[in-house]
Amino acid sequence: MSADASTLLEHLFRRQSGRMVAHLARRFDPAHLEIAEEAVQGAMLRALQTWPYHGVPENPEAWLFRVAQNSAIDALRRGRWVTESIDAISAERAPADSRQPGDPDFEEQLRDDELRMIFMCSHPDLPRDASIALSLKIAGGLSAREIARAFLAEETAIEQRIVRAKRQLRESGLTLSMPRGDELDARLDSVFEVIYFIFNEGYTAHSGDALIRHDLCEEALRLGLLIARSNIDDPRADALVALMAFQAARAPARIDESGELILLEDQDRSRWNHELIALGFRYFERSLRGDRNSEYHAQAAIAATHARARDLASADWPLILEAYDHLYAMNPSPVVALNRAVAIAKVHGAAQALEAIKPLEKDRTLRNYYLLLAVRGHLLLELARGAEAAECFRAALELPCSEPERRLLRRKLAQAER
Repeated sequence: MSADASTLLEHLFRRQSGRMVAHLARRFDPAHLEIAEEAVQGAMLRALQTWPYHGVPENPEAWLFRVAQNSAIDALRRGRWVTESIDAISAERAPADSRQPGDPDFEEQLRDDELRMIFMCSHPDLPRDASIALSLKIAGGLSAREIARAFLAEETAIEQRIVRAKRQLRESGLTLSMPRGDELDARLDSVFEVIYFIFNEGYTAHSGDALIRHDLCEEALRLGLLIARSNIDDPRADALVALMAFQAARAPARIDESGELILLEDQDRSRWNHELIALGFRYFERSLRGDRNSEYHAQAAIAATHARARDLASADWPLILEAYDHLYAMNPSPVVALNRAVAIAKVHGAAQALEAIKPLEKDRTLRNYYLLLAVRGHLLLELARGAEAAECFRAALELPCSEPERRLLRRKLAQAER
């Protein structure tokens, strides 16, 4: 396949796979989720086999939907999961094919299908870790390996979670009906967590040659806007969209022309995406309605403070530290504590920040987290303790990270050794 066609198909799979699976699951039966997933994967495989010889269809999204739908019907017929209803299903094929992605009515139906699928995957009867893994797989189009990196878990463990979640969905007879009231509120926590997982996997890829996976960032922002623009009136959705928009706006300035990572303090802020910044401020203002606060509000406030500043030095660091204090009160996780230490260094100095991260050095969840060692090395450099800083950077290089991050660590190591 040509590079252009291959790139297009990869983009379509990331963007359309969740919508296609949700659409097929609603049309046939969410209990047969595997059938819908296999049909979508089969459509992508067929595209790989036919597009190089016959060219990319005029409407590639519609082509994929049609092939996946026909494949699902064939699989259901072979498996005899439906008997009396198969004629009715087949009869629906012609009118369904007349509607395709891009048609306003069909797009509205797809948005509804996708929302329902996301909330079904977040059903409280499913264990939380299995629910999140399943949502990432279906709604986000992530592989088990990508999910494992996001969870800092083994790939086999993630595969087992997904299998168990699908089995429980099938055995419990869960439907694609939208939750309401308190049940909706409870499921939203999981939905937001999934969307932010997808964004973070794209914003800082945990392995490979690329630091940023723009397709995942765009998909997460799309899903966030799907929730925020629906009739679900929850300020957390607006805060999450604002947070992702602010962070995604920095992407053009995070990598230089040679693919090297540029830290926030060295970024050319004129290269930030100002349309995304405007989107971020618009949804941040929306998120402030009512008196409900959340982790996403605190993180969006931090990102908004950076977006307002001319450079890193002129940022309101006491305000950022205050926001991190609120965030840590809501989520006292080691990663939040590590990020808070960076703000402590800006307000109170590197020595106090080093004291703040000392307890994290014994945290088992961070044993493979290179950023803990990188931050410690950076703080030691500020205190002119080069030998100790070099030791930290050498240890960080032994841990999993992307190639751009590894090259940055080598540059910091060289600086420390000098």
